[in-house]
Amino acid sequence: MITVLLVCHGLLAVALIGAITHQVLVLWRAVPVPADTLFGRVRNVRAGVYTNAVVILYAFNFLVGAIIYATYRIEVRPYLEEIESFLAAGSFETKEHVATLGLGLLPAYWLFWKAPSFAPHVNERKYITLLLAFFVWWNFLVGHILNNIRGLYE
Repeated sequence: MITVLLVCHGLLAVALIGAITHQVLVLWRAVPVPADTLFGRVRNVRAGVYTNAVVILYAFNFLVGAIIYATYRIEVRPYLEEIESFLAAGSFETKEHVATLGLGLLPAYWLFWKAPSFAPHVNERKYITLLLAFFVWWNFLVGHILNNIRGLYE
């Protein structure tokens, strides 16, 4: 069961990375790019359509991660401490905090994307989206490495 949840957690994370990365690429472009290349087409999407998907994917991913968390604490963390891989254990502690900060940031993120009164606040939207994207990428990379670390040490 945990393996199925872990795979679902990873698939949700990949979908979340795609959505938030599209938004970041669109927001941080200096001028519109011709859509005749793959990169141009990626950067010319309407970024606002990803907002609800990012919020829903983040929330579901957080929920699945919370379910898996007990198994990590009972089975994986003691192993990491046993082999004295404190960097890996500490990285997961950071991942927990970053995930929670991202969850707390979601209402502001949604508000800056959806509320019409916040439309003039483009810079705030850029920075909140960039911060959330950093959180998502950090959590994905740390989680992916920690998921595979036992195989690296054995």
